Amino acid sequence: MTAKPERVSPNVTLAVLALGSLAYAVLSGAVIPALPTFQHDLHTSETGVTWILTAYLLAASVGTSILGRLGDMYGKERVLLWTLVILALGTLLSAIAGSLVLVVVGRALQGAAGGIFPLAFGIVRDEFPREKVAGSIGLLSAILGVGGGAGIVGGGVVVEHLSWHWLFWIPLVVIVVAAVFTWRFVPESPIRVPGRVNWRAAFLMSVGISAALLAVSETSTWGWGSVKTLGLLGGGLLVCGLWIALEARSSNPLVDMKMMRVRGVWTTNTAAFLIGAGMYSAFVIIPQFAQLPKSTGFGFGSSIVVSGLFLLPMASTMMLMSLMAGPTAARYGSRLALIVGTAITAFAFVILVVAHSHPIYLLVSSGLMGIGIGLAFAALGNLIVGAVPPHQTGIASGMNTVMRTLGGALGAQIAATFIAGHTAHGLPTVTGFTESFALATAFLLAGIVAAVGVPRNSQASDTTSAGTRGQPGLTSVGGQADAT
Repeated sequence: MTAKPERVSPNVTLAVLALGSLAYAVLSGAVIPALPTFQHDLHTSETGVTWILTAYLLAASVGTSILGRLGDMYGKERVLLWTLVILALGTLLSAIAGSLVLVVVGRALQGAAGGIFPLAFGIVRDEFPREKVAGSIGLLSAILGVGGGAGIVGGGVVVEHLSWHWLFWIPLVVIVVAAVFTWRFVPESPIRVPGRVNWRAAFLMSVGISAALLAVSETSTWGWGSVKTLGLLGGGLLVCGLWIALEARSSNPLVDMKMMRVRGVWTTNTAAFLIGAGMYSAFVIIPQFAQLPKSTGFGFGSSIVVSGLFLLPMASTMMLMSLMAGPTAARYGSRLALIVGTAITAFAFVILVVAHSHPIYLLVSSGLMGIGIGLAFAALGNLIVGAVPPHQTGIASGMNTVMRTLGGALGAQIAATFIAGHTAHGLPTVTGFTESFALATAFLLAGIVAAVGVPRNSQASDTTSAGTRGQPGLTSVGGQADAT
């Protein structure tokens, strides 16, 4: 193979990283409006089809942090390239699948590629000039939310005019292009941490988080108080406890528990969990609200495509705010951006609690959510990266992304329980939606408290982390720098 050229402009690298990140994020939401179509075409039950979402979440919760750690150890560009290959294989398998099992396996491979985000954050931090770090990480952070919303909007259009197979064929083209461009243009980051993967810790973490997340994901079928739910959730939490105890005693931890106890890390992770719980519920609740028939007295009778358009203001304003992440962080600091963004998002849900009788309320609220979440997501990425040394960027940002995923799963399932618990004549009543909007507000108000707890100087290290090659404390091995 031809050797890579000299390092290209950071803007080119950022564009390539954003392309791969966007493809992954779009896949997270694109299948949501197509679930009824999957159920019909694959001849499965409502419970069976939910595994298209569940498999993705389970794999994402495990793969994201492990791939982030591997990137810290073996090189972020190298691991990113293989992650994109895994994402492409999973997407191809889902695209050609003719059975539920193959689609679910493909979705699991797609979810495991969530390591794209921590790897991209690490490359930005290691390679970019310091003045570009905050804005670039902010943009990539917001893409996780923008892509999810855009996937739901675009997914409805694709399903209505093509077939569900195209939900995977279209992103696959983008993924292949991103992989080729990653190999050709993305530089190998110099920061490495010596050691090996603690596979016992990885196994315990995978089993514990997967069991707890599976229990939460299946509550709509099993019920919150069922023996299955409580047993699986309790078992998962127990295994997570064993994992934490193992990591605390390990000389070669997968996740450094000392790092997780740093105030700038645990407060930012808590905020990520709570914001995820509020935001991801909106992706499901708002289109569902709009699709309900007018005979319910509150629904708008929208089609799948039109209901997805209620998320378009959110995706648009979120992308706009992500582009302003750099100047915002430089002028006001990421901590303040997180507080203000979470507060704006909470206010958007308050609007829906008190006013949802006309489409304009949903559109205005959606736009405000985009502003708030765009600010908050951009701040989360910068805060978590700035709270840890360069050689821990991958695992720290990977765990932060996992916290958003876990929060989103919890928030969405509790909201689904509220909606399912209030029905009349076989259709949801407005009470369930009002309670769901109030629940999201409560999560976000708690998120404001967590954001206030983030130390004021938690992003200080981020401003000095770029361009770390050759700094004291780093030794070069085989032309690459490794943390010592």
